[in-house]
Amino acid sequence: QVQLVESGGGFVQAGGSLRLSCAASGSTFSINAYGWYRQAPGKQRELVAVISNGGTTNYADSVKGRFTISRNNAKNTVYLQMNSLKPEDTAVYYCNAERVAPRYNYWGQGTQVTVSS
Repeated sequence: QVQLVESGGGFVQAGGSLRLSCAASGSTFSINAYGWYRQAPGKQRELVAVISNGGTTNYADSVKGRFTISRNNAKNTVYLQMNSLKPEDTAVYYCNAERVAPRYNYWGQGTQVTVSS
């Protein structure tokens, strides 16, 4: 089992910045990659960014150049630095941990990010 606890969400004006944190605990040795997803009201959950154990990162086109995912392995923590925020970034952001064998996805409880225009 892996537990994920997000923090750092909040309310910010357009153009501002926020940093989300995701603290992982439990059987983190089994995790292959960590990611951030978001879900806006009335929309499906979508991938924002992912980082593998090797440090490879991938981003949704909508956040490239504005968001940065990183990890501190010593602290078992994953971060999402969000700059130049836009109102369309408003959503609940979820931390995800992917276990490969057997395949399973762990989720945090989510943290609200609200960007005003």
